[in-house]
Amino acid sequence: MSIFKEGITLQALNSLSANTMVEHVGIEFTAIGTDFIEAKMPVDHRTHQPLGLLHGGASVVLAETLGSVAATCCVDLSKQYCVGLEINANHIKSARSGFVTGVAKPIHIGGRTQVWEIKIHNEKQELVCISRITMAVMDKK
Repeated sequence: MSIFKEGITLQALNSLSANTMVEHVGIEFTAIGTDFIEAKMPVDHRTHQPLGLLHGGASVVLAETLGSVAATCCVDLSKQYCVGLEINANHIKSARSGFVTGVAKPIHIGGRTQVWEIKIHNEKQELVCISRITMAVMDKK
């Protein structure tokens, strides 16, 4: 049984990215499981830092995107919405090209907060970054 609300599709998630930073850096949602959401991001001129490596901030953009979207997919959007409270990231390995893939999995899904872990791997399945985001679950007024 899925932790996500019914009707969540890759097409719907990708369409939400139009005209946002998510689209600008080339993030694409690639899989939805019963307890995870996955997306990939290119390692190219949009996501490089000056030395030609994947920018740590770009990894955080991927992590925040995955954690925020996953949290949002767990609430009734007619009553609630989710916003980030805190994010951290440990950059383990560099990447110069290709794609990195991030997977968000829940650590805690509560009524007022959610905590998600996001692991980002390169195409060789090597860990590039591990991140944790805490989300606040807010009631709509």
